[in-house]
Amino acid sequence: MNLYLAGDCYLKQILQNKKDDELAQIYLLRTFASKEPWFFKYYTKLKDVILDSGAFTFMAGADVSKIDWDEYIERYAQFIKETGVKHFIELDIDVIVGYEEVKRLRKKLVLLTNRQPIPVWHKTRGKDEFIKMCQEFDYVALGGFAIKNWTKKDFKYIPWFIKTAHDNKTKIHGLGFTYCKELKKYHFDSVDSSSWTIGNRFGCVSQFRGNGTIKNHARPIGTRIPNEKQLALATHNFNEWLKMQRYAEEVL
Repeated sequence: MNLYLAGDCYLKQILQNKKDDELAQIYLLRTFASKEPWFFKYYTKLKDVILDSGAFTFMAGADVSKIDWDEYIERYAQFIKETGVKHFIELDIDVIVGYEEVKRLRKKLVLLTNRQPIPVWHKTRGKDEFIKMCQEFDYVALGGFAIKNWTKKDFKYIPWFIKTAHDNKTKIHGLGFTYCKELKKYHFDSVDSSSWTIGNRFGCVSQFRGNGTIKNHARPIGTRIPNEKQLALATHNFNEWLKMQRYAEEVL
């Protein structure tokens, strides 16, 4: 299983301090919504990058009424070609424009890039649509974990999705699937997580454990992380999650 790290906590400084052979072992998920010029060189230096379309940003409160989606998909396609990124996610904005429009934009993206995006299944698309996606695409994703559309009671259905994808010789990604303890149970081909950033957000230190879990040690109540130590903390936590990344790749 490949574990892609998402999020931006001092990421620029962390990557700048990595040697090329270290960079070549890292999996990251980036978003088109934050298309930073400084990151361009890393698309070819890292082991792999999944590019997200930025749909989550829109659903989190952006003013969608002013967005020309055709123009957006054209810019997205151009960015994909410029970076040479191998894996990129469709614009899964079903809740904004409806699924029929999503499929039209997906088709346009395929035509503009001459490559398949990763379609993202949401509950509103239904079971039959997931089967169809697996028949038509080499890589699919389950969405809704990051925004809590999946409850723990729903997790019992995950094996069906994974088996259906694999039966169709399709890879499956758990989008925003941050449950480390569950990774041994659900055999995704890949997942992504921004949990490595919680150390700086909540002032805790991450520790990789050899059994494939991460423990976060909370800072003492009433204390704070000094500004001058924020980068050191972010770097430490990122490196601990890289250990989890290696574990997932070799064991899961």
